[in-house]
Amino acid sequence: MTHEETSIPIARGVLGATLGIPEATRGIVIFAHGSGSSRFSPRNRFVADQLAVAGFATLLMDLLTEHEDRIDHVTAELRFDVRLLAQRLRTGTDWSQSRFADRPLPIGYFGASTGAAAALIAAAEASDLIKAVVSRGGRPDLAGDSLPHVLAPTLLIVGGEDHAVIRLNRQAQAAMRCKNDLAIVPGATHLFEEPGALERVAALATDWFRASMKATLA
Repeated sequence: MTHEETSIPIARGVLGATLGIPEATRGIVIFAHGSGSSRFSPRNRFVADQLAVAGFATLLMDLLTEHEDRIDHVTAELRFDVRLLAQRLRTGTDWSQSRFADRPLPIGYFGASTGAAAALIAAAEASDLIKAVVSRGGRPDLAGDSLPHVLAPTLLIVGGEDHAVIRLNRQAQAAMRCKNDLAIVPGATHLFEEPGALERVAALATDWFRASMKATLA
């Protein structure tokens, strides 16, 4: 397993990113953070490590530049601009395709919080490219009109004690037409900090990506 600290250029700056590449790569999962988080999120890094064990490359990328992040820490506005976040995720997707141009890989998205909405919007816009989406404690409802246009199989993971988010995920699920499922982790709260909760998230995500990308690999 190798890790590369890199940056992804955008029109007005760069986005920091960490690319993880296992020895045998079966696909790549791109992480979409949200709600003031970054590529250094310990929860997403834990999930990324478990996906790497299963043979998935991972791209953990910031969706805001350092300058934007400083603004957002004061205003908390950009983290809810899911259209902007989706645009940045698409840029990261294009970058990853160029990075693996010699061996094209199936692509999946893993979104957390508002990043889940960004992942679904981006998946709807690139329906021929994205093979699977997983949301952890996400706000898929914020994807709005994009939900019926998502074709990638989508797994929504929510903590059993995160009652408001369960309700919002069920609302989003009702608007989706793709293969989808809602997995509730018993006893877990929004951040999945309880013993074993994050391990369960990682296992569910790994199984979903493995099954959804299988056809592409065949």
